[in-house]
Amino acid sequence: MTARHRHAPRRSWFTRFAKAASRLSGRPVTFGLAVAVILAWALTGPLFHYSDTWQLVINTSTTIITFLMVFLIQNTQNRDTEALQVKLDELIRAVDTAQNTLLDLEELEDDEMDRMRDTYQMLARRAREEARKAMRKPVPPSQTTGSTPAPVPENRGTDRPIAG
Repeated sequence: MTARHRHAPRRSWFTRFAKAASRLSGRPVTFGLAVAVILAWALTGPLFHYSDTWQLVINTSTTIITFLMVFLIQNTQNRDTEALQVKLDELIRAVDTAQNTLLDLEELEDDEMDRMRDTYQMLARRAREEARKAMRKPVPPSQTTGSTPAPVPENRGTDRPIAG
């Protein structure tokens, strides 16, 4: 056992199960197995005279599997989203020109989130307009022979309050 594994925190049985189920359910072989089960069920129809019990087997099985998979998928999605948020928060925190007001943005109320989104959409529109203007400026002949692209406005992120 490596040093990394010796000191790794012990995960709950559900976390281990959910991760394993997520890995397995997303593989092509699992999809193939599901198709094989459905084909086997369909092929046994004549054997059971397409009875109500025969239909109930597939209906009940798929309902139970779907019900359980909803929780496993939600667990996996929650973990992935939380990990991504922590990573993004660290990037925001570490970049000097980033706005630290964006840390923990996912914890805001919907109306606050809407205002932040509107502000950044406005900033994006302005940046695109500036970029379009910069692209329309004539390029002096001395700059057309090289491989230097047309000037693009620089990123102006700071910790100062955003002007709306």
